[in-house]
Amino acid sequence: MSRPGSPCVSLCQMHAATGWCRGCLRTLDEITVWSQLDDPAKYALLHRLKARRITWRALPLAAREPDPLAPQAQP
Repeated sequence: MSRPGSPCVSLCQMHAATGWCRGCLRTLDEITVWSQLDDPAKYALLHRLKARRITWRALPLAAREPDPLAPQAQP
């Protein structure tokens, strides 16, 4: 099994209403402890982030602002 990579996508901006980073959807606490977590804990967090992405996408667009990982419409 490979080691879990960081979920960071270099779009670091906190969403005030949820407390999640708009890029990776982690909280500040989750971002802070990432490097200290063992592999099972990192995989568990990555699993929670998948569920969190579903919640994020279910928020009204005006409440979440554009999802940074969603495909963008081309002009």
